[in-house]
Amino acid sequence: MQTTKIFLSAAGIAVGVMLGVLVQPVVSDDNIFNQLRKFKEVLTLTTSNYVEEVDASKLVESGIRAVLSDLDVHSVYIPPQDKIKSDEDFQGSFEGIGVSFDILRDTITVMEVIGGGPSARLGILAGDKIVKVDGTSAVGLTTEDVMKRLKGQKGTKVTVHIHRAGEADLLQFNIIRDKIPIYTVDASFVVPGSDIGYVRVNRFAATTSDEVSSAAKTLRSKGMKRIILDLRWNPGGYLSQAHSIADEFIPAGKKIVYTQGRRAEFNEELNSTSGGELENIPLIVLINEQSASASEIVAGAVQDLDRGLIVGETSFGKGLVQQQFELPDGSAFRLTTAKYYTPSGRSIQRPFYKDKEKYYNGAGRAQVSEGENLSHSGEVADSSRPKFKTAGGRTVYGGGGIVPDYVVKSDTLTDLYIALVRKNVFSSFIDAFLAQQGTVLRTRYEKKFDDFLKNYEVDQSVMDAFKAAALSGGVEWNDQQYSTDAISIRTSVKAQIARAIWGTSESVAVSLSNDRQFQKARNLFPEAGKIARLR
Repeated sequence: MQTTKIFLSAAGIAVGVMLGVLVQPVVSDDNIFNQLRKFKEVLTLTTSNYVEEVDASKLVESGIRAVLSDLDVHSVYIPPQDKIKSDEDFQGSFEGIGVSFDILRDTITVMEVIGGGPSARLGILAGDKIVKVDGTSAVGLTTEDVMKRLKGQKGTKVTVHIHRAGEADLLQFNIIRDKIPIYTVDASFVVPGSDIGYVRVNRFAATTSDEVSSAAKTLRSKGMKRIILDLRWNPGGYLSQAHSIADEFIPAGKKIVYTQGRRAEFNEELNSTSGGELENIPLIVLINEQSASASEIVAGAVQDLDRGLIVGETSFGKGLVQQQFELPDGSAFRLTTAKYYTPSGRSIQRPFYKDKEKYYNGAGRAQVSEGENLSHSGEVADSSRPKFKTAGGRTVYGGGGIVPDYVVKSDTLTDLYIALVRKNVFSSFIDAFLAQQGTVLRTRYEKKFDDFLKNYEVDQSVMDAFKAAALSGGVEWNDQQYSTDAISIRTSVKAQIARAIWGTSESVAVSLSNDRQFQKARNLFPEAGKIARLR
């Protein structure tokens, strides 16, 4: 018997479908069996008679992919090797040593140590270079090779030799692998000098609702009275988690989302319950063009129920629900089985969802000029989009994604900045910079992050060294483009330093200082409280 999961995500995955596995097919059984016999005959004759030997399993997978490619871009086949990674991402854990890494100059470089994991307990630090794994050189390995050597079953041991700046000899660590959480709330903190809590969710996995609730409780204990929920770049995930998170903010008895499919069992209505931790706190949700599916369910519920403000750019526009079916060989497929609707009855699904190129290039996303959009009057010109009403009587529109109540465009980055990211200059430079300055910076700031955030400056000497690193890394330097992006580049350098010393939350806190969408949002809480009728 197949097992299923309700899944919402815009992430692109290699796709296809195993014929004949759907439970209780709606179409005629005779038709299904006739088509299966046809497929079986083609496969049998091909494997027996083709001029060269063929791999039957590859032919079947190609057929599977072809079947689903004729449906929509979200109905996808997941091979066994990809399903393992997908399950880890959405179940919320994997087994390994507990570090994130990058390969810099052919060497495994620890970028971040996961708090509470086996590497953190042994004192491994960001910037450490793993040069041997189980006595064998680790220099020149690919990312896939590194994963194979470092990941492993909980309770097993791996020995690594590490080169650390300032240490003459290699350091040996005998690491006992453990279950490592994969956090979906990758940043949460009270914005320094304010009572604003900030929570960033990178996807909706099995543990996301618990993570958001835990983060909110911690932030309230630290004085949070208002909250910004950042769903930018969040591709989606589990429907149940989107419902649970929205439920934390929305009073009991309100419709949050409902689904409708061709078959009755895919119809569902999810409402809010009592006891939400955050029902009376002013709320702003940040979205952008990569906020999709489960992210749009949360944003759509908040907007339709006038629970808070949506700020940023028009979301992805995915209003389809997938069911994941597990297959006997360890593979799976996700099949679109329903559409979902926001509380007002909106489907925010864009057209073109059967044309992959148009779809992923944003065709059909509603485009609205920057500025206040509470009445959504900027969308009136598009007569093809149906009108709906929020709980407070505001007009909102279906199709084209979730359009924010305040549209704030992100900064357009120059080709220089893009090249710096693509060629991994930031990581390479910070690695070399901290090898020289890391001890000094940690001694001065490690217990004084607020001081670092407020007072540390990436001065010209650092930027001169950064430019030299960029040139040696093959980046074509453009002074005019640097002038345009100088603040963004300096902020990114400072954020990378913060990540190496403290972690992701502190890195994000630095980045937000140069984030115009966040900076606009933090000034809109009077309007957010007003629209939600909060006292």
